[in-house]
Amino acid sequence: MSKIMRGHHLLCVHGFKGMGYSPSFIEKMTEIAGDIRDSEKDFDIQVVAGFDEACSACPHKGETLCSGNVKSNNKVIGLDRRTIEHLGLKVGGVYKKSYLVNLTAEKVEPDDLDHICAGCSWLEYGVCKEGVALLKAAEKKQRKN
Repeated sequence: MSKIMRGHHLLCVHGFKGMGYSPSFIEKMTEIAGDIRDSEKDFDIQVVAGFDEACSACPHKGETLCSGNVKSNNKVIGLDRRTIEHLGLKVGGVYKKSYLVNLTAEKVEPDDLDHICAGCSWLEYGVCKEGVALLKAAEKKQRKN
């Protein structure tokens, strides 16, 4: 199993709580987040700044652009690029899921999302910050054991 994930979805999966753009998007994102959160599973993830598996179920996915317009597309590409840069990854790079989860726990603080995710409509709900905080706490606990 391998996946293609857009940069900002590497962060979204940790706080995802079933909110979304449509029932089909919620179902797809639930599946993806479940795979990422499952410590028994490890697989390759190609990190992209563009459409991924979750986008295939989004009602805002246009032919070549998110929401069918440049402004919306530029916003999500910015989210991708800021996430990729913050994590020190390469666009198109392939990484193990376990590495990306550990890297996120190591390099991302909940308040970093104010910059990385600036402009995201989901940021105000706090679920992503909560997810990153829980990820960091779990990683810290695991290191102690």
